Amino acid sequence: MTLLADRPSGTSGTSHTSVAERAPKHPISPERIAAGLTLLALVVLGVLAVGEVGISIPAMVESWGNAENFMARVGGLTFPEPGDLLWLIALTVGLVLVGTLLAAVLSVPIAYLAASNTTPGNGWRAAARFVGVLTRALPDVVLAMAFVLMFSLGTLPGILAIGIHSIGMISKMFADAIEQIDEGPRLAIRAAGGSKLQEFTAGVLPQVLPSWVATVLHRNDINLRGSVVLGYVGVAGLGLEMSYAFKALDYGKGLGIALVIFVLCIAMEIVSSLVRGAMLGHEKQTRSWMDRIVHPRLSPSAAAGDSASGARPAWATSPQTAVRRPWTRQRVRNTAAGIVAVLVVLGSVVVSDITWTDFLTFWAKLPETAAKFWPPSFGNYDAASMIEAMRDTVAIALAATVLTLLPSLLLGSLAASNVAPNGGVRATARFLLVGIRGIPELILAIVLVVITGLGPQAGVIALAIGGIGLLGKLIADSFEEVDRGPERALRAVGATRLQTYSSATVPQGMQALIGHSFYMLDTNIRAATILGIVGGGGVGYYLLNASQGSRYETVTAIVLMILVTVLVVEGLAMWMRKVFK
Repeated sequence: MTLLADRPSGTSGTSHTSVAERAPKHPISPERIAAGLTLLALVVLGVLAVGEVGISIPAMVESWGNAENFMARVGGLTFPEPGDLLWLIALTVGLVLVGTLLAAVLSVPIAYLAASNTTPGNGWRAAARFVGVLTRALPDVVLAMAFVLMFSLGTLPGILAIGIHSIGMISKMFADAIEQIDEGPRLAIRAAGGSKLQEFTAGVLPQVLPSWVATVLHRNDINLRGSVVLGYVGVAGLGLEMSYAFKALDYGKGLGIALVIFVLCIAMEIVSSLVRGAMLGHEKQTRSWMDRIVHPRLSPSAAAGDSASGARPAWATSPQTAVRRPWTRQRVRNTAAGIVAVLVVLGSVVVSDITWTDFLTFWAKLPETAAKFWPPSFGNYDAASMIEAMRDTVAIALAATVLTLLPSLLLGSLAASNVAPNGGVRATARFLLVGIRGIPELILAIVLVVITGLGPQAGVIALAIGGIGLLGKLIADSFEEVDRGPERALRAVGATRLQTYSSATVPQGMQALIGHSFYMLDTNIRAATILGIVGGGGVGYYLLNASQGSRYETVTAIVLMILVTVLVVEGLAMWMRKVFK
């Protein structure tokens, strides 16, 4: 949805006719009104949920003494031995990276089937979307719980849990990117007699690859933070060591490992940002993504000069010279980066120390494990209490999402290069977003529970703070990827920066903004469930008790409630994207 799309292709008419006068008039449809009212109702419910939680800053200030007493009992921070710490870091990064790459590979066919413009039929699209929703609804900690029963203790349960759970987000983002491509290249290939595979590899993939890479890197950051909670169900790594320390009341060591995880998350965010920036390059608005990756451009100044004169580098004048392209410094750098990436992946597989024979033996354990989780049952809990707990979880998620929206929009806008008034402001906003995202929600919730006590308040604040980093980054990336034409047109006629932002940037990014907000709500529902494990309120309390008591049928019942809730949110998100497209 761009302002340029509303302009007529012809140039007839007076030059003084405004864009608004020339644009076709579209009456507001009843469906659009209904969608707007639904959005308003969700915001109102979120505001009411904030009031219900009863967040009180003065009360938190008064409770700061609890934190001081806790830190006094903790004493100084302690860490594992340097050798052990390095091994734990490598193990954690390795299992997270392998799990994320597993999800990325599996998500490609699912996204292809789920995208409306590439799916073979509505049945395939519905099935693919359901798979995505199902994998998003299954908490990774529950998946890890099941895989620990089927596989050896170590990294494999965590890799599979991260991989399967991540399919939900990655396939959704992949499918959304496919739906937003320019259909011209793909249709041209089809008209020329190209196969479906050729349509995808030459008409779709070049346009979506950078977006896909950015999604995978972003998901890897999320998985690194989420790996903390997997340690509580026996997955090897820093999370397991931290859980051992807290269970042994060694708070100094537990908080020391938490600090290491925080620094590791920050480092991973910086690396991801550098890789994404290198792939997008200087020409973010061009559609030849694959060309920019495989055949790097010249320097920005030289490229600008070539663009103006229409000249091309000598090696690109013919296929014969292209295959003998010289090894420039940029080509050497990109090739070296590719080799390093391959070595990192191979190293991650080696470090993860996967017990490959488990894939041959787990089949015998599968029926026994399935019998533990099925049929679902609330057990000793009555249905009314469980439904009320699920309502509390949704209220926590709604409250956190509402508290996240405005700060995320502000920081995300300032972090976008086409919105920020200068590079310093953009760098500061990006730094704040990276710092906020680097704090795992579980660790933040533990600290807040110490300050505020048990209850939903700690969960809401933890999710709201963590959500600012996530949603702010998504908003910044979406705003940077809008068509710059309308922005330049408004500035050319004397519009202020604020007018350009409100009339060109936001309208073009509105669809993505709505989609990201619903994704935030979706994420918060699952995260609220997990935070309940550490006293954040909601259905997570019952999930913790059921898992510790090996009542896996109750775990299944809780997961099914989460699945139904996420399905509703997904349905609303798809409807909103369709209406506001």
